[in-house]
Amino acid sequence: MSGLIAFREIVLKVHSRCDLACDHCYVYEHADQSWRARPKVISPEVISHTASRLAEHARDHALPSVTVILHGGEPLLAGTARLRLVCEEFSRALTGTAALDLRIHTNGLQLSTRHLDLFDEFDVRVGISLDGDRAANDRHRRFADGRTSHPLVLAAVALLRSEPYRHLYQGLLCTVDVANDPVAVLDALVELEPPRVDFLLPHATWETPPVRPDDAPDAYARWLLRIFDHWERLGRPVPVRLFESLLSTLRGGPSLTESLGLAPTDLVVVETDGTLEQVDSLKSAFEGAAATGFNVFDHAFDQVAAHPGVRARQLGLAGVSDSCRRCPVVRSCGGGLYTHRYRDRNGFDNPSVYCTDLRELVDGVEGRTALRETAPQLSDPAELARSQEELTRILLARLHADLGAEPGWARAWELLAAVEQAGEAGADALDAVLDHPFTRTWVLAALDGAREGRQDGPEAARRLTALAVAAVLRGGLDLPAEVAYRDGEVYLPTLGLLRLGEPGTEGRAALHVTDEGYAVRDGRTEHRFGPAAGDARWQPVRTWSPGPDAAPVALEDLDPYRNCFPRPPRLRLGTGEAEEWRGRLDRAWALLHEAVPEFARAAAAGLTTLTPLAGGPRAGGWGEAGRHGPGALGVPYAAGVRETALALLTGRRRTRLRALTEVADLYALDGAWQHPSPWRERPVPVSRLLADVHERVAVEAYRRATAAPEPGGSDRIHRALDRLSEAAELTTTGKRLVAELRYELKAVGA
Repeated sequence: MSGLIAFREIVLKVHSRCDLACDHCYVYEHADQSWRARPKVISPEVISHTASRLAEHARDHALPSVTVILHGGEPLLAGTARLRLVCEEFSRALTGTAALDLRIHTNGLQLSTRHLDLFDEFDVRVGISLDGDRAANDRHRRFADGRTSHPLVLAAVALLRSEPYRHLYQGLLCTVDVANDPVAVLDALVELEPPRVDFLLPHATWETPPVRPDDAPDAYARWLLRIFDHWERLGRPVPVRLFESLLSTLRGGPSLTESLGLAPTDLVVVETDGTLEQVDSLKSAFEGAAATGFNVFDHAFDQVAAHPGVRARQLGLAGVSDSCRRCPVVRSCGGGLYTHRYRDRNGFDNPSVYCTDLRELVDGVEGRTALRETAPQLSDPAELARSQEELTRILLARLHADLGAEPGWARAWELLAAVEQAGEAGADALDAVLDHPFTRTWVLAALDGAREGRQDGPEAARRLTALAVAAVLRGGLDLPAEVAYRDGEVYLPTLGLLRLGEPGTEGRAALHVTDEGYAVRDGRTEHRFGPAAGDARWQPVRTWSPGPDAAPVALEDLDPYRNCFPRPPRLRLGTGEAEEWRGRLDRAWALLHEAVPEFARAAAAGLTTLTPLAGGPRAGGWGEAGRHGPGALGVPYAAGVRETALALLTGRRRTRLRALTEVADLYALDGAWQHPSPWRERPVPVSRLLADVHERVAVEAYRRATAAPEPGGSDRIHRALDRLSEAAELTTTGKRLVAELRYELKAVGA
């Protein structure tokens, strides 16, 4: 069936009874009492049929791995012989099809070396339920006669922590009770050195709401935040899945637990009689809530995956209530656990009964961690530059992994390594050529070719050789620098274009540094070129300075990889054209510094390369960002001074935002959510809305300073900022950026 989400995890009920009488247990104490009519122990037939069904499902969906969790009741009551049969049957069925991840969740009371030897044999990881110290655990987890279970659980954990079983220790699961001391609970759990701790809210619905001793709607949030604060003070001594899930989603990452986030469910439950059910917690809602009508004898897992109840938990944002869809924390809380949304009159189309708690919890964790969770690249230009430099090198290393065996590439790579090892001059020269914006363009194009099966190794090697030779020349290094030229010429990135023969000719030539610049030896003939050599065959990269204290900016009209903008670049400018363009740039830059000095200084920071583009300004006068590294900008050559000023301003805003999104997560990319835009007819994704606002704040500042504000412009920007503030996709860093945009708008009186 198309559109099905495969089950990657099954909960296998191997025993349907328990040796404890926990009063908060959803199996025995809540609405669904179907356990009473089921066999106590899973049969060999159910085991073998379930294993076969899972193998079939894994094969049909090409799953690399599947997880099987042995559960109950209390699964250890099934006995080691039956547990061995489970391990053997599933291992046999999955061999050669998918990796098998076996786990067991137990209260630990029956745990012995016999069990652990078996689990060691089949690599079954063990999770144990424990609600904290003795006082906390005894509040609910007692024997039927009221006796404490705490000492026996501690003994089980001690055995599990001992050698040779320590590697089987998966973690501890703790059900929250706000009557317990949260600090004491965490201390008791941490003392047992679990690989992970899970905190679970007690199962409740709108019909059977959770206990709130002080009637506070956020009692569970306050309890969990006290745990979080203590966890932080202790230096996060153990992973806590609830908190790590929140931190992940606040960064734009995935949820790490079923109880939070919008990830689709991929779990199915197999009862002891072979009945196939939905997630077990639904038993808290009403009798039969988890039922599907299917079983392992007569039905494939795909039939369960198509069940309406299962599909309802795979809809992401569309699967939560209307009020949840409008909530800015919905990516983190996911509307809460599906079970906790239940109400008799309208089923599960509600916020969680823990809605207030979840909102306070998400906001509380974000508020406590926002400063250190905000990407440093947002506020530190130097950190942004370092991250971008590292990104180019990572991409280049990936390309090297593809092309390292190509002889021409290998020679060029060795020369690059020699440049890097040639002291400070070599390192600086190498940085200059690798950080050239169009180096990134070339690397990305070459990687695209590799992915699409059209890799041109010799062409890539020629560019890498040109980069290495340009670094040798820039650093004044005494290293062999031989280039291959094609069609009579070779471009040396950041330096210029050298003509070595007639059009259509190919060959190799050796280059070296001279007192006046550079020289090239072609056969027995040596030609000098460079800044002072005056060789007509040499076309240097021209430069322009945006101010007396600013670093020179390359006016790049030679690099063959400059053709990376939405519109085509101009061919090489004539001498008069270049001087005319410099003059327009001077006047445009002066206009920016006069009108919006703060924005002008920000635009100048990191600008290294300007490329003249064909044609005049487009509507609005925007500058062009392309597929290149940071520092580049395309500006219409035929634009007037005012249009050029606006192109410099908006283009630099656009390239800065693009550079940020390449190294920092500003928003999540896991949903096609759309937002109304004040400037566009149709709703747009959050990335487009943020980009529009980011540019238009600067435009509004410029227009106000030049007495030409757009009617209603600031109102539209404020509306867009309000929408962004409510956007659940924004990460902590993205929210910080929106706050900065508000400040910028306020600073210009808009």
